[in-house]
Amino acid sequence: MMDSDASRKHLNQTYQGQFILLGVADRPCLEKWLSAVVLICYVMTLFGNTIIITLSQLDPRLHTPMYFFLSILSFLDLCYTTSIGPQILANFWRKQKTISYVACAAQLFISLGLGSTECLLLAAMAYDRYAAVCRPLHYTALMSHSKRYKMAAVSWVTGFTHSLVQTTMTLTLPFCRSNRIDNFFCEVPALLKLVCVDTSVNEAVLLGSSVVILLFPLSLITVSYCYITTAVLRIRSAEGRSKAFSTCASHFTVVFLFYGSAIFSYLQPPSNYSRDQGKMMSLFYTMVAPMLNPLIYTLRNKEVHRALRRVMGRDPTD
Repeated sequence: MMDSDASRKHLNQTYQGQFILLGVADRPCLEKWLSAVVLICYVMTLFGNTIIITLSQLDPRLHTPMYFFLSILSFLDLCYTTSIGPQILANFWRKQKTISYVACAAQLFISLGLGSTECLLLAAMAYDRYAAVCRPLHYTALMSHSKRYKMAAVSWVTGFTHSLVQTTMTLTLPFCRSNRIDNFFCEVPALLKLVCVDTSVNEAVLLGSSVVILLFPLSLITVSYCYITTAVLRIRSAEGRSKAFSTCASHFTVVFLFYGSAIFSYLQPPSNYSRDQGKMMSLFYTMVAPMLNPLIYTLRNKEVHRALRRVMGRDPTD
């Protein structure tokens, strides 16, 4: 018994030095294909979100609550993909797919904090659209300069507080089963599968906090869009209805993509965590969704198109 305990202690100390991120190392062809996809997604995420942030800062006509939140969302996506993307790409092209314990802890804390913040920020953006469509006469007061900054600050503080709790609870557990993380990066459900003690408390806390971070903001977004839809249908002008729906449809699409994949990954016990589906879903909401966000917000957004032409000095109506 003592030999077993000593061996377990030795294993845990060894695993605290480094982890091995398996990804899809057992399928080299898929790994090469995914490396190209991740690289394209990462470059397009950097390019698209940088454009949105730059335009929101340089064009005075975009100094509105909507583009204030959109620029923060773009900054979050930039940081989110950067905290994970380069490490995933490096692992695709090297034999030793290792990550140190400290780097894993930092990646877990930062990525989970940014992802949680984005969940709450999307709810704030839904409230902004509700105020703009349903209460236009009070919009300036409801979305004043101080209030929008407070909403953003609450999103950041709450998101990283949630991440601190989850990271601390996860990394203080003994990792005795293996040091092989069956994922592309350090994530709570994948790490809990390496623990050699009962994780029911951690799973319960993860489920409860995920409900608060995911389902509660999602319910607020749903209620906001119920009011928005009712208000838009009352607009007599077809052009007015089309403009309102176009603006809100972009945000709703982003919500669907991000929340759908995150809920699939976090609102289920790690014991039921499907090996391949879980990994691909994680890759989707960390690399693909942040790439799509700027495309969704800009492809049909005439204000952004005009702002880009003004910044480039090609808008004849300016």
